Amino acid sequence: MADRTVKPRLPRGLIDRAAGDVAATDRMLAAIRESYELYGFEAVETPFIEYTDALGKFLPDQDRPNEGVFSFQDDDEQWLSLRYDLTAPLARYVAENFDRLPKPYRSYRCGWVFRNEKPGPGRFRQFMQFDADTVGSASPAADAEICMMAADTLERLGVKRGDYVIKVNNRKVLDGVMEAIGLGGEANAGRRLTVLRAIDKLDRLGPDGVRALLGPGRKDESGDFTKGAGLDENQVAAMVSFLHVSRNLGQIAVVRRFEPDSSRRLVAAALEELAKLVKNSPIGQDGVNELRAIAELVSECSYDDGRIAIDPSVVRGLEYYTGPVFEAELTFEVTGEDGRPVRFGSVGGGGRYDGLVGRFRGESVPATGFSIGVSRLFAALKAVKSPIVEGAAARGPVVVLVLDRDQLPAYQRLVSTLRAAKINAEMYLGEAGMNAQLKYADRRGSVCAVIQGSNEREKGEVAIKDLVAGADLAKNAKTLERDAYLALKERAQVNVAESLLVETVRAILARH
Repeated sequence: MADRTVKPRLPRGLIDRAAGDVAATDRMLAAIRESYELYGFEAVETPFIEYTDALGKFLPDQDRPNEGVFSFQDDDEQWLSLRYDLTAPLARYVAENFDRLPKPYRSYRCGWVFRNEKPGPGRFRQFMQFDADTVGSASPAADAEICMMAADTLERLGVKRGDYVIKVNNRKVLDGVMEAIGLGGEANAGRRLTVLRAIDKLDRLGPDGVRALLGPGRKDESGDFTKGAGLDENQVAAMVSFLHVSRNLGQIAVVRRFEPDSSRRLVAAALEELAKLVKNSPIGQDGVNELRAIAELVSECSYDDGRIAIDPSVVRGLEYYTGPVFEAELTFEVTGEDGRPVRFGSVGGGGRYDGLVGRFRGESVPATGFSIGVSRLFAALKAVKSPIVEGAAARGPVVVLVLDRDQLPAYQRLVSTLRAAKINAEMYLGEAGMNAQLKYADRRGSVCAVIQGSNEREKGEVAIKDLVAGADLAKNAKTLERDAYLALKERAQVNVAESLLVETVRAILARH
């Protein structure tokens, strides 16, 4: 007979999460939520699935409709897709509820997003994001606040000041540079987007890789070819020159720590340098002026101490950004599995997207937002041993052992008594004997177990095992002095009247 068993296997680009990681992630999300609410943002939730045309075609590295998203056809033949970020669904929600929402509308969302892309190291098909957005305000103060909130959130999560930077640029500056090399106008919109996506890969591919993507294209290690922007040598040289200047300015602002006056002079000088690069481009000049306004607001609140920096090399690959863009970058290094230093780099980002809500309303609606990559930031927080994710492991329930199968109602009553007292508890539902049941409780991370055999039942008693004390006793029995041994043995198991069950269990839980 043919073997009909199914091999258990996880699809590529996806991960399972155990109880410890889930609990730690919950603590992390709670801290982010508190930070966002401190700034006046309120919660909203949108579904995983949207109409495909509502999501739009905004994913980086994609040239065909629906490419990059998981899509399927409904029974009414309309196309639906799993959301690829939390911003496009927010734009649909705001447009659909525009008249009843307060403007500006400040909201946050947390949830899973899905990318139908080639998985690889650090690239997943399902991952979690936590966003905050202000819709309905064109003020640079909205952008500056988003950046300050991002900085505060990282510190609340345990990233020390000096170990991160929120970098700020403006897409209008980049548009101005491209206008200067002949890529202005609607006819060149596609090529401009390809150029932006190439620049966005600077940290990952380096200057040579970006140069190839600005020109004919690039073949990666697997042999896959990515078509380039098709710029000529002069255009490529001009863009590379801009990247060189902007990256130098950005690195100076990020790496070195200045006194406030010196820092402000540096930012002013950087903005003047940018203004020269786009002096013949009105849109480029608009971008520089917006950066000046953000820099002034950030400076007024003293966040220009290395927490927030102007960095013209920041791009953000999504097409819908129209103005300021932000990148939250971790600057510390950790040792990788191969012993070499590794930087986590970007753990979040965002920007202004004044045209996204307007897709539904036929009018421009200003909006700006920021998104944290929860999974990537979680890994970084573990690396720096943030107390948010390095807290005590989740404690398992009190386990009531089942020694006599014909007494299930009696054991269920004990469990119900504990639960009524708000103590997490469960009755063992397997078929194993007493020792195996105690091992089960250990695996659950339980602090104590409740035992009632026929002898205890006749006396109206229960035996309560302190599993932590019992483990200490087994480990140190040979080295403990007699009095210490007897004291620990007395703590490891006690027999009490059933009426004292809750009181005794609470005492054991409290001492651990």
